[in-house]
Amino acid sequence: MRFFDRGRPIVQDGLLAAAMAAALSVIVLGAPGTDALDLAFALAGSLALVAWRRAPLAALLAATACMLVVAAHGSPGPAVAYPVMVTVFAAVRAGHWPAAALASAVFLGTGLVVNVPGADGSGQTLQDTALLVGWFVAAGVVATVTRHRQAYLEEAERRAAEAERTREEAALRRAGEERLRIARELHDSLTHSISVIKVQAGVAVHLARRRGEDVPAALLAIQEASGDAMRELRATLEVLRDPGRPEEEAPASGLDRLGDLVERARSLGLPATVTVSGTRRELPDEVDRAAYRIVQEALTNVSRHAGGAAAAVRVDYTDAGLVVQVDDDGRADPGAPPVPGTGLLGMRERVTALGGRLRAEPRPEGGFTVRAELPLGEPA
Repeated sequence: MRFFDRGRPIVQDGLLAAAMAAALSVIVLGAPGTDALDLAFALAGSLALVAWRRAPLAALLAATACMLVVAAHGSPGPAVAYPVMVTVFAAVRAGHWPAAALASAVFLGTGLVVNVPGADGSGQTLQDTALLVGWFVAAGVVATVTRHRQAYLEEAERRAAEAERTREEAALRRAGEERLRIARELHDSLTHSISVIKVQAGVAVHLARRRGEDVPAALLAIQEASGDAMRELRATLEVLRDPGRPEEEAPASGLDRLGDLVERARSLGLPATVTVSGTRRELPDEVDRAAYRIVQEALTNVSRHAGGAAAAVRVDYTDAGLVVQVDDDGRADPGAPPVPGTGLLGMRERVTALGGRLRAEPRPEGGFTVRAELPLGEPA
C-alpha cells in the first residue's frame, strides 16, 4: 500500500505530461508554418512535466527552452506557454521564485520580440502577451499561497506534536510526584508503626526467654509477620521512588514462601493444610506473586471472619496454568453473597490483570471458597 501511495504522484505527473503532449501536438500540427522540429520540441517540453514535483528547476529549464524554440519558429499561439506556466508554478511553490520570474520574463519577452516586429497582427500578439502575463502572475500567486498554506499545516502539525509531547511529559511528572507522595506517606505512617510492633514483639520475646518462660506462639508470629511486613514495605517504597525499576527486580514473596505463610497462620490458631498437585515448574514472577497474595488474603479473611474454622490450601500445576484454591469450613451463610471488601477487590484486580478468573463465594456445604485460575502466558 505504501508503494502505491508513493507511486501515485508519479502516475499523475505522467498523465499530465501525456495530456499536455497530446494537446500541443494537435495545436502545433494545425498551426501554419510549423514542422516536425516544432512538434519534437513541443513533445519534449510537455514531457518535462513528469519531473515538475521532484525536480522543479530542471523541469522549468527544459520546458522553457523547448517552448521558446516552438514559439520563435512557428506561431502556434498562447498554448505553447502552458508547460512553462506549470513549471513556473512548481518552482515558486518550491521557493525558487527568482528562477521562475527570470524564466517567465525570458519566455514572454522572447515571444514578444519575435512576433511583434513586422507582423500584421501585432495588436493580437500584444493582447495575447498581456493575457499570458496575467496567467503567469496568477500561477505565481497561487503557488505562493499554496506554499504558505503547506508551511502553515506543517507548523500546526509540529505544534500539535509538541503539545502532545508536553502533555505526556506533564502527566508523567504528575504521576512521579504522586508516587513520591505516596511513598512518603507510607514511610512516615506505616514504617514507624510496624517498626514499633517489631521492636516491642522482640523485646517481649527476649524478656520471656530471659525469665525462662515459654514464648507464646502468637507473639512469635507477630514478630515474624512484622519483619516480613517491613521487608515488603521497603521493597514497595523502592519501586514507588524509582519508576524505572521493574517491579520484578524488587524482592517479593512467592509460592516458595507458602510454607512459612501457612505455618504463621497455624501459630495464630488457624488449622491449615497445604496440598500441591501437578508438576512443579518455574512460574512467571507476576503469577508467582499473585498466587502468594491470593492465599495470604484468603487466610487472613478466614482468620477474621470465620472464627474457629479450618482452611485447606490447594495449589494445582496444570498444563494451561496455575490453580490456587482456599476453602474453609466456617459458618458462612451459603445463600449470602460475599461482601466485596478491599481484599476481594485486590485479588480480583490481580487475577484480571493476568487474564485469569477468580471465584469467591460461599460453599454449599458451609464455609467459603476462593479459587483463582492463573494462565502462564502473557497478561491479557
